[in-house]
Amino acid sequence: MSDTDILTLPLHAVAELVEGREISSRELTALSLAEIERTNPTSNAFHLVLAERAEDAAMRADGELAAGRRRGPLHGVPIAVKDLMDIAGIATAAGSKVLAGRIAAEDSEAVRRLEAEGAVIVGKTSMPEFAFSPASNNPHYGPVPNPWNAVHDSGGSSSGSGSAVASCVVYGATGSDTGGSIRMPSTLCGIVGLKPTFGRVSAAGAVSLSWSLDHIGPMTRAVRDAAIMLDALAGHDARDPRTRLVPVDDYAGSVERGVDGVKVAVVSDDGGGEPGTPAVMEGVRLGVEALQRAGASIARVAIPEFIDLSMLYSSLLVIEAATYYEPFLRERPDGLGEAVRDRLLAAYAYSPTFFVAGSQARAKLRRAIEERLAGFDLVVVPGMPHEAPPLGIVQNNTRYTGPFNALGWPAIVVPTVLGDNGLPVAIQIAAHPWREDLVVRAGRVVERDGPWQGKLPGRS
Repeated sequence: MSDTDILTLPLHAVAELVEGREISSRELTALSLAEIERTNPTSNAFHLVLAERAEDAAMRADGELAAGRRRGPLHGVPIAVKDLMDIAGIATAAGSKVLAGRIAAEDSEAVRRLEAEGAVIVGKTSMPEFAFSPASNNPHYGPVPNPWNAVHDSGGSSSGSGSAVASCVVYGATGSDTGGSIRMPSTLCGIVGLKPTFGRVSAAGAVSLSWSLDHIGPMTRAVRDAAIMLDALAGHDARDPRTRLVPVDDYAGSVERGVDGVKVAVVSDDGGGEPGTPAVMEGVRLGVEALQRAGASIARVAIPEFIDLSMLYSSLLVIEAATYYEPFLRERPDGLGEAVRDRLLAAYAYSPTFFVAGSQARAKLRRAIEERLAGFDLVVVPGMPHEAPPLGIVQNNTRYTGPFNALGWPAIVVPTVLGDNGLPVAIQIAAHPWREDLVVRAGRVVERDGPWQGKLPGRS
């Protein structure tokens, strides 16, 4: 097997090679680091490469395997983390200049849990400033081109994670998702992105954007791999009061259970008018057909409250972001990028009563949507309404992602077809809270029986 073939394997497949000592973690990590060094000058996927740290971790992983100890299915496998998650002794810039010199005192909980399972973290991925953009635009460090078509954008805000996974330089990466920041770049880069239920995964040690909307989750090239990473990440954390004492399922063990008898609502009207480009709608249609052939029952349901919740969540996000970053607005405004500074300042145009009124409206909209979907197990919408825009174009494209942040429901995107300019589109599948097992089961059906069949940029 060539080096290129090894790098294109899904995480679960290469993990089996490491476990069987067919390739060492040191060899695998060296391949990953060499590919990052080769591609990063043009991809800009990594803000920071941690070569020496990764090599040390790979050596430990090999030593443990030689001694008969395997930490878990991530043991010895190179992955990346988004550069808003702390790693002790390393700066966490979160795409900004004002945080660039802040050295983390301890690991974020996501990093701690991944390394406890034996993952080898090779670097921290690029992102827009403070994760405050649906695109990869960053005035300080530059954008991240789409790996399928470099004149187009990779999406935000987990831009580098999406690019790195799609380009096969790592086997998985973490992202954060406040309004779609895992699912949007995953959609645009043609990979799997999973936003868990709010409170399922700790965000302790991760730079925040919105306290009530932030989620942490995995980005991979296969649904099973996302489930493996979620198995490592999920669970209550005393450091993050948003996490809940809810039982954690065996997500990787759920993946192949299928969807026979599962009731699926396909949103026919979200209240926002035209639903998406022809390729987007074709991708959704083919994904739904795969679910139906696998035994799911399908019904079309109008949920006009979606668009209202999408608009409302974005206002609440801006207010929460301004609360978190107010010290920089007051003390170091010139250190902020213009786009971020303007968005944060816009929060002060809201009346003092808006946040409470908006939170009450959010609760009412959540109740209305819950009632419409009470008889269903899953709900389907596009990942995004369009293919990746050109670099430098920032579109308000959280129409289908933001509502699930406001609801707090788990959602997965799975690529389906290539649209205009050879760019991917995806289906999005969501479930009621704490049912990540259902979304990975449905996502696996679409992956297995749908039209995508493992396409990779430059290789499909």
